[in-house]
Amino acid sequence: MTEEIRQQPKMQPKQPHNVIMEDRRNLTVSGVKDVDSFDEQTMIIYTDMGELTVRGTELHINRLNTDAGELSVSGNIYGLAYTDDRDKKTGLLGRLFR
Repeated sequence: MTEEIRQQPKMQPKQPHNVIMEDRRNLTVSGVKDVDSFDEQTMIIYTDMGELTVRGTELHINRLNTDAGELSVSGNIYGLAYTDDRDKKTGLLGRLFR
């Protein structure tokens, strides 16, 4: 009998993830998958290391390249917070209460 060998799809390696903040005015993030939402006070960014929330005032996206996984933000940055995927609530109720 011949056994059929199934090959697993190759996992794409994660991009390197770095967060560089300069003088709380300029933020550069690598390993960015997508930007969920943004306004002048809050940005929600999906990265390989979890969801990153940036809070501040006068926030502006200077550069976004999801193919290269790069994001550049300027403004008055007050806080950065990560949420792991395993910590997030899922489904409609999870989105309503986040």
